[in-house]
Amino acid sequence: MGCTNCSTGKDGQPRGCKNNGTCGSDGCNKLTVFDWLSNMSLPNGTKPFDCVEVRFKNSRKEFFRNSNDLSLSIGDVVATQAKTGHDVGLVTLTGELVKVQMKKKKFTETEEEIPKIYRKANQKDIDKWQKCRDKEEEIKKRAREMAILLKLQMKISDVEFQGDGSKATFYYTAEERVDFRQLIKDMAKAFGIRIEMRQIGYRQEAQRLGGIGSCGRELCCSTWLSDFRSVSTSAARYQQLSLNPQKLAGQCGKLKCCLNYELDLYLEALKDFPSPDSRLITEKGIAFCQKTDIFKGILWFSYKDEPSNWHTLTKDQVQEIIDKNKAKKPVVSLESYAVENIEQEKLIFENVVGQDSLTRFDRPKNRNKGKKNKRRNNRKRPAKNA
Repeated sequence: MGCTNCSTGKDGQPRGCKNNGTCGSDGCNKLTVFDWLSNMSLPNGTKPFDCVEVRFKNSRKEFFRNSNDLSLSIGDVVATQAKTGHDVGLVTLTGELVKVQMKKKKFTETEEEIPKIYRKANQKDIDKWQKCRDKEEEIKKRAREMAILLKLQMKISDVEFQGDGSKATFYYTAEERVDFRQLIKDMAKAFGIRIEMRQIGYRQEAQRLGGIGSCGRELCCSTWLSDFRSVSTSAARYQQLSLNPQKLAGQCGKLKCCLNYELDLYLEALKDFPSPDSRLITEKGIAFCQKTDIFKGILWFSYKDEPSNWHTLTKDQVQEIIDKNKAKKPVVSLESYAVENIEQEKLIFENVVGQDSLTRFDRPKNRNKGKKNKRRNNRKRPAKNA
């Protein structure tokens, strides 16, 4: 749900924050944290935690100390300390939850090393910040052209200006190490600012840029997912998904993070199933597992000499045959078990109120039917008298 500042403009972009809906009012923020302690008051004599979480462009967040005891709330624009000059960001979290976030992200800096918040940003700071933000797309385009002229194997994906406009950070992705010393010299001469190059991974690139996934929702990495766990093709195999790279890969080109969401449930369900490498020994021959359906609890087996002829068995029946094989008891064939699983097809659609058939478009049209009727009518028509 967007805030009032993100009302749509003429070009379809948000009118207020001009950042594709990721403003700082906590209604459409990236990687937002719900402050469930906001309605609770602190015990008597307890001072509020003096650190706040500040978000800058896209998903970059840092922690700052409120040494001046400013009255800050979520969505305030503040001027923060930087290595040189100052930066401008949006407050995304205050209070005791900041301590929880610092512990979660393993923030190890001491109290003296934590940067400070100078002040709430005035109109002059905001105007200068917005002016720098407006130049980022043009500078990114020119930087890409310079990299192409120098034949550097890298992709500049994003540019972030510091709040005072004295420094710009260029985020890039590359397969190998890149010597961009000449590129930095050319960009510093062309733009007249200090340049910092920062290499990021392909998943971090997708997190910063955002987008819409194949599920129709915003990317998890740019909205709520803060840590990237390794994803392997075995996660797709356990869930019986086709190993199609085009369907399993996300916008970052890597395997989708959502393959891990239900993996634990599939692994737990597969504990009750026989191993897919198990063999069933019958008097008719040896059978191998071809497919498993976790939801229905059935498996398909086929004989070694008849790989195209599959037989449907339940997991209990398969386990029974395995137990008989271990006890060296004879099993006639799989057909004797598969006959029990054959069920009559049930009618799932009845034309009770005059609906058309669901397969009416599957039948080919008889285009010659009209011509035959016309010829038949001409034969039956009597000839006119001259």
